[in-house]
Amino acid sequence: MQLSMIKTLTLALMSILLAASLMIFPQEALEGSIRGLQIWWDVVFPSLLPFFIVSELLIGFGVVTFIGVLLEPLMRPLFRVPGVGGFVWAMGLASGNPAGAKITARLRQEKKLSRIEAERLVCFTSSANPLFIFGAIAVGFFHNAALGIVLALAHYLGNIFVGLIMRFHGREEEAASPPQKPKVSGLMTAFKMLHEERIKDGRPIGKLLGDAVQSSVKTLLMIGGFIILFSVLNKILSLVGVVALLGSFFSVVLTFFHLPSDLNSSIISGLFEMTLGAQMASETTSVGLLEQVIVSSFILAFSGFSIQAQVASILAETDIRFKPFFISRLIHGFFAAFLVFLLWHPFYINQKTTGDQWQAIPVFLREQSSSWFYSTWKMVTEYGPLFTLIMLILFILLTAKKALSNAE
Repeated sequence: MQLSMIKTLTLALMSILLAASLMIFPQEALEGSIRGLQIWWDVVFPSLLPFFIVSELLIGFGVVTFIGVLLEPLMRPLFRVPGVGGFVWAMGLASGNPAGAKITARLRQEKKLSRIEAERLVCFTSSANPLFIFGAIAVGFFHNAALGIVLALAHYLGNIFVGLIMRFHGREEEAASPPQKPKVSGLMTAFKMLHEERIKDGRPIGKLLGDAVQSSVKTLLMIGGFIILFSVLNKILSLVGVVALLGSFFSVVLTFFHLPSDLNSSIISGLFEMTLGAQMASETTSVGLLEQVIVSSFILAFSGFSIQAQVASILAETDIRFKPFFISRLIHGFFAAFLVFLLWHPFYINQKTTGDQWQAIPVFLREQSSSWFYSTWKMVTEYGPLFTLIMLILFILLTAKKALSNAE
């Protein structure tokens, strides 16, 4: 009881301090809020919404069950999760955070995963999408598309290693109530289960599409709130001196890993918001490029408290625990940073030297290839706000129609 009271007082005090900080620094809080809103409005909403809608449709039409049957022989031995985990993995890789958590929670609600399997799955399906790694980080921040290969390989290989480690999570609990062993089935059985799943859902296409849009927009509104909150929080902490205080601690940590202490401010910012942290690391010109990329890779893998809070909010709708996910982010961060160190010479230095001398560098590593990533990223940021506005209007119309139907 005493511990519970201390927790209550601590949370109340933190809330009061945050409210007081907003009143003391209203202009800076507004700037942080606008920055977070721009990130959500321009990039996050238009890039994630299509994947959220498609995933809802695929679950409703039974395609996820179909994929799960086919991928069962691969996912079960490797990661000790059902075959549907392959779909979550692919969607999480393509769309980025927090899509993996969103789809995992949805499948848990559908009883397609046990709690332990869902906790394992969400740990290694959380990743940044390739467009963000290449377009925003490599090209946008470092102005070097070749770095995208190193960052992407370290990021996704690190996630695979996390999955292999987390397969041992919950073995004791699972031993008490072992999951049913899946039956060996082929393509025809998978088609049959797809059909049965669609019939079981029962919703017509129009309703399924409307529900998918409403559910996806609601999730993205929640994500937007977290992005804005942590953008403001990051700004406030830097103003009140907390960032400087933490900087002395992280200087010791960086020294332990033989990294320059000049990068401590970028790590602290990255702990709260990974985009800002990666940008600050790329702008720290007083250190070497390798050190900048190592820190950026750690920040990308850790994902920042902003994304972790989004995942925690999504998982709170189920019985999936957040603690394993947080531990996996730390493991992924160290793996991704170490893999950059290992991959640096074979995939950056050697390829760059080969390309300069023999012009034998792969086409996707050449500098002119950066125009594709840059143009794609520019198109997202240019037309993203219009897409966001249209979909929000559609969401309002669907919600109003549903409210009127319920009133009648």
